[in-house]
Formats: sequence, C-alpha cells, structure tokens
Amino acid sequence: MKAYARDIRRFTEWLGGRSIASLGIQDLSDYVGWLHERGLAPTSLARHLVSLRLFLRYLQLEGILQHNHAELLNSPQVWERVPSVLSPQQVEALLASPRPYDKCFLRNRAILEFLYATGCRVSEVAQLKLEDVHLNDRYCICRGKGNKQRVVPLGQRAIEAFEYYMARERPLLVKNVVPSPPWAFVSYRGKRLRRERIWELLKFYALRAGLPPDISPHTLRHSFATHLLAGGADLRVVQEMLGHASIATTQIYTHVDYTRLKAIHKRFHPRG
Repeated sequence: MKAYARDIRRFTEWLGGRSIASLGIQDLSDYVGWLHERGLAPTSLARHLVSLRLFLRYLQLEGILQHNHAELLNSPQVWERVPSVLSPQQVEALLASPRPYDKCFLRNRAILEFLYATGCRVSEVAQLKLEDVHLNDRYCICRGKGNKQRVVPLGQRAIEAFEYYMARERPLLVKNVVPSPPWAFVSYRGKRLRRERIWELLKFYALRAGLPPDISPHTLRHSFATHLLAGGADLRVVQEMLGHASIATTQIYTHVDYTRLKAIHKRFHPRG
C-alpha cells in the first residue's frame, strides 16, 4: 500500500495542474518516458504502471473517467532473477550475532529466529499478534497480502527464543502501556515494532556476522525456501508456507539449489 501511494504521488507530481480526464495515450506514454529518465528499475517501472492502471480503473468506477488509457500501456519485460540466499553456516552466524549486552537482545534474537523459521515477510512479522503464536502446538498464523491467513510451523529454536523473550524481556517493555499491546514484537516503548526497524536490526547483525551488505529480511525468506527444498520438501508445501498465490513464484527457488541441480545433471545428462 505504501509503495502504491508513492507511485500515485509520483504520478501527480508529473501531472502538475492538468486534469486526468484530459490525458490521452500519448500523454501517458510521456509519463512512462518521464519515469525512465529517473532511472527506475524495470520492476519499479512495472509496478508504477500497475498502480496507474488500478487508480484510473477506480476513477472509472467512480464516474470521473470514461476511458482508462493506461490499459493500453505495455509493461516492461521483467526478467526473473535468481534470489540470493545465505548458506546454512551464514544463517547460523546471523542467528548467533545478538549479544546479551545489546538493547532488547532477547527480542532481537527471537525476531531473527522467526524470520528464518517461518519465511515470513518482514511486514508479517511486524504485524504478528500474540494470539497468532501457538507455542504448544508449534505453529503461528501469518497474515499476508490481502489479509490472507496461513499456518506456518515453528521449530524448537524459534520457540525457545520466543519463550525467553516473553518471560524475561517483553513484560519490561510493556509494563507502562495500558492496555497491554497485542503485538508479539514491541519496541522499547511498548509499541508495535516498525518493519523499518526490523530492517535496521537485520542490517546491524548482518554486519556484525560478516555477511554481505545487501542482505535484507527477504534474504532470510529466500533462504528459508531454498533450504526446505534442498532438504527434500515438496514444492507445493513450500508454496503454502510462503503464501504464494502461484506455484510459478515458488519455482524460482528450484534454480537456487545448485547441489540438487548438479545431482540431476550428473544423473540424467549423457555426459554428466
């Protein structure tokens, strides 16, 4: 939603004082050129056009526009890129990087464990509620895009990290907050932890662990899926745990497990 809002703000910046109803296909093509001049990546440019189409479609439904010329614009071809993942050893180094002298050390360790154990998006971890975490049954309920819910199992290490955080740290963080916040992970003031803050924490601990500087919460999501497939998990099960609407999105992870690809090549290729 924030990304779409930014896209529409950028469109209004280009629009200036002109009426949207006066725009033709040539005008909207000029908008695409204007976006190109700003050096946007093909993926960002494609999302801008999707945002524009949906916005103009909404104006059509409201009776403000008669025609949605944005439907005639072609999106740039977006090539699939093999996602970068961490090795199991790198993941271990990252999860071990929080230290007892860090502020909110137990919370930070639990967040890292949850990101890797569940493959959740960073926004899903930030919005996770206590009522969604079922430690006795070893699973949590994630709310993804479109508020779709899915059940994701929790491993023992993630459970233990969360239990330590709940017992020793969270009560101190929320003691002055009335009523008690429903969020699983809270800030040092007892409020819901922002997803941007989780990004910052991950960057900090990745630097401490000596990991690549471009690591992000999505890197742990990629690693979660890749390591599951490398361990023999069924692709459909991984799709369900990631919350992908299409299995085509999940299939990209089959290209990341190099050991599996090499084994298949050696077994089936005539000169493998």
